[in-house]
Amino acid sequence: MAETTVGRGALRDGPNGKISRSSKGHCMKFWWLYVLLFLIIATVVVLPCVILVAVPRMAQQKLDEATLTIDSISVTNAQTNSLNMAINSTITTDGSTHATVDGFEATMYLADPPLAFAKINFPEMTSDAHQTVNISQDISILDQDAFTTFSEHLIQHESVNVLVEGNTNIHVRGISRAYGVIFSKTVPLQGLNGFKGLSVTNPHVSLALFDNFNATAHIPNPSSLTLDVGNTTFNTYLNGNEAGTSYILNLVLHPGTNDFFIWADINNTVILNALTKHPTCERNGTLTFELSGKNVTDLGQPIPYFAKSLAASNVSVDIPIGQAVKNDIGFSLGCTG
Repeated sequence: MAETTVGRGALRDGPNGKISRSSKGHCMKFWWLYVLLFLIIATVVVLPCVILVAVPRMAQQKLDEATLTIDSISVTNAQTNSLNMAINSTITTDGSTHATVDGFEATMYLADPPLAFAKINFPEMTSDAHQTVNISQDISILDQDAFTTFSEHLIQHESVNVLVEGNTNIHVRGISRAYGVIFSKTVPLQGLNGFKGLSVTNPHVSLALFDNFNATAHIPNPSSLTLDVGNTTFNTYLNGNEAGTSYILNLVLHPGTNDFFIWADINNTVILNALTKHPTCERNGTLTFELSGKNVTDLGQPIPYFAKSLAASNVSVDIPIGQAVKNDIGFSLGCTG
């Protein structure tokens, strides 16, 4: 029985062969229509995927890659439950994406672990390569403990990390749709480092029971923070014993070294014993005092978060008080036994 071999590309006889020839002719005649249909289907399927998936991911990625730098912070008008905070900052991007970010409310956290202490309002921003973002607003202190912890870390530590986070929308140029994104940046802030380097010069004393000591206090502020603390009262210790109370009016700490008039109600007996008894009498009249925050007020209002922050640890300072006793009272005191 003879076999019939159908080679590749050959057309079968019969009805099927006629259909194949017809289909081939139809495709050759209307190929452009199939291409158009393919493009339409691709547009309907692919474009929404790009708009709904790829663009939002790219927008979030570009926002994540942006850098937030806090250039300075100014805290003023401190009240018991509020204050004014002005933040000068810079946002840096690669400038490759043209987009606008809506203004939004951000929460500020003390990082590691996150502890929310304030909310601030960011203005509308663009994706320019270099953009200045300045904020100034009154902030309500809703959680005294959290804000006190933040203030304590800022005053007592060399640096702190602050997380700034909030939900917003981004608008990519050429696309009418807005995309939800998360603004999340952790920035380091240089702290006041526990006032290390504090010094007191030009001391004066008297034999009065009160207001019997004054001098010039030089308080360093290595940070970019301006802190309007208020009228500040310090517990004052000598050799671990209470020696009196010290005062500074209108304590405003600017970046750099700040000079203030400081005065105190000092227990003269404690000072006399220290200047004449071993081992403290062996330092040629120089005594080491310790200061710890006691009270802070501004315009008659208590400022508890600053008071507690200043009380978190003692700061030591050497004062040549023996020389002041000699100059102001005429006594030369030294070790007596």
